[in-house]
Amino acid sequence: MRRRIAVAATAPFGADVLERLAAEHDVVQLFTRPDKPAGRGRKLAAPPAKETALRLGIPVEQPAKLDDSVGIAAHTVVVCAYGLLIPPVLLERALWLNVHPSLLPRWRGAAPVERAIMAGDTETGVTIHRTVEALDAGPVAAQRAFAVGPEDDAGAIYARAAEVAADLLHDLLAQEEPEFAPQAEDGVTYAEKIGPAERELDPDAPPHELVNRVRALSPHIGARLGDLIVWRARVGEDGSFEPLEVQPAGGKRMEYDAYLRGRR
Repeated sequence: MRRRIAVAATAPFGADVLERLAAEHDVVQLFTRPDKPAGRGRKLAAPPAKETALRLGIPVEQPAKLDDSVGIAAHTVVVCAYGLLIPPVLLERALWLNVHPSLLPRWRGAAPVERAIMAGDTETGVTIHRTVEALDAGPVAAQRAFAVGPEDDAGAIYARAAEVAADLLHDLLAQEEPEFAPQAEDGVTYAEKIGPAERELDPDAPPHELVNRVRALSPHIGARLGDLIVWRARVGEDGSFEPLEVQPAGGKRMEYDAYLRGRR
């Protein structure tokens, strides 16, 4: 059943979910963050979700903040990697369903996929919950777990989460009134935003922790080892940290062996 919905999304994960929703439903409105400077030239660039919406012919709104002046064109709004708090005055006007790529209440917050990989979690998932004022604390309408493989990076997990989210939303949006259950009160953890210092790889840290950090920050942020960005790594046969794919400052990605040969 096709349903008329709005979407609030900004990041690539939100753009992926938006495209999947648009294939099944009438997405009549996208809320996304304003364009911002990007790249070396610092030219204004559109958020990934906006680029997707424009390609699909979906009307786009980019308010700097949400308040009671914002009009909502549907009774249901799917929120996914949007990045702005939804004020109570707007929460009362529609059913806001938040797509969160973790098994809530574990990893509430801005970087759930990255934090799960850094922590060495072997399982994560997707939770669809009602958006409330408290951060990722709303009652749950649907949740599904999936395994985190030892070589999965954040890009792989976000892609799998988008597939799972679309599947869960397919069933939820077919319901006239989804049922919600409160989140568990125990097991709450928070996924703080990744800070610049956390990109730095400490050579004295345990090798498996370094590999997890590289996986968590690839392919969208990048971990740093001196003047190199490390995109792939493993624990070597001798138990040491072994970069596999790196990017020198101002250069292109390359195999680490090729980088070492170039320095000789």
